[in-house]
Amino acid sequence: MKKLLILALLAIGCQCGFAANKTFPLKGTIVSPADKQIVYTGRISFANPERPAWNFPGVQIIAAFEGTSLRMMAKPKSGYFMAQIDQAEPFKVAFRGERDSVVTLATALPDGRHTVRLMYVIEGYEFFPEFWGFVLDKGRRLVDAPVLPTRKIEFIGNSITCGYGNEGVSKFQGFEYETENHYYSYASITARNLEAQHWVVARSGIGAYRNYNGPKTGNPESNMLVQYEYTGYAWKPELRQEPTFLKEKWDFNRYQPDVVCINLGTNDLSTSNYDAKLLKQNYHRLLKMVRQHNPKAKIVFLTGSMLYNEELKLQKQLLDEVTAEAEKAGDKAVYRFDMAPIGGEAFYGNDWHPNIYQDEKMAGELTAYLRTLMNWF
Repeated sequence: MKKLLILALLAIGCQCGFAANKTFPLKGTIVSPADKQIVYTGRISFANPERPAWNFPGVQIIAAFEGTSLRMMAKPKSGYFMAQIDQAEPFKVAFRGERDSVVTLATALPDGRHTVRLMYVIEGYEFFPEFWGFVLDKGRRLVDAPVLPTRKIEFIGNSITCGYGNEGVSKFQGFEYETENHYYSYASITARNLEAQHWVVARSGIGAYRNYNGPKTGNPESNMLVQYEYTGYAWKPELRQEPTFLKEKWDFNRYQPDVVCINLGTNDLSTSNYDAKLLKQNYHRLLKMVRQHNPKAKIVFLTGSMLYNEELKLQKQLLDEVTAEAEKAGDKAVYRFDMAPIGGEAFYGNDWHPNIYQDEKMAGELTAYLRTLMNWF
């Protein structure tokens, strides 16, 4: 029995490797990522249509298919996705091994039409994930995908928006990809509550002017003012040379949100070596940049939920001033909303970040606010 199990595992490993180089095609119908029936959301590079690439969290891949089974192909070590088949409970999918290029998403389904929704739920700054397509039952095909919601939100943020550590159980535990899950972030939950699309420009450690524990003068080479312009992001500026899509400027015509939520400032103020004047200047500069690219959107500056005391008071003051000054200058579609700070031990995930319960609280607060602001009832 043990020998048979080893042989089965070897067969799976070989199948994954063959799928990656297509030397030995998988049994079934292979669907290219360029298939027109596949719907994508998020900042994705299609420079190579057969290898869509990205690294911001929250990217989604949606399709409808015929048959009884579905497999997904991706670059080995792409990271983690959440998958949902029809209306079943979502589940996590991992591409972590050197040869993990094929994962079975569904089998033994009732023969007919089904829907798959995939969301990339971690930060891909080390993995640079790629989607390589689907494998259907032999002779089956994709059919018309569900129509995307007409409501559109963009979230600009840091680790809180990414979902850093929200599946963790201890605030004293460090970062692990296994415990980061954007699907359960306040941003993703809010979008589902409001039946809206949400696209994400966020990475851990980033600030409006100064990244986490950066110099008092700021990080002009890698703060959000830099990252917002690109399809992907580099954890270190020198990485912008590889892979190629990190140098790709984002085409803002691909997504024009109804509302943009900006949740930045935690990293700028988390350590004491900050300059409030420079932070305010960059809040203004970021607002100008976001407005330039999204002329019709309402823009909401958020606070929450990892600052306290003097730093939280300062952040609120600066954002109130920036909002008021923008209105005085003629932009009357800039708003403010404060989500509550983490309120107790039961709401901490890893590294003092919000856990899923705190994300749900934040989402409840933000959902109610945006529902009223946008008249999304």
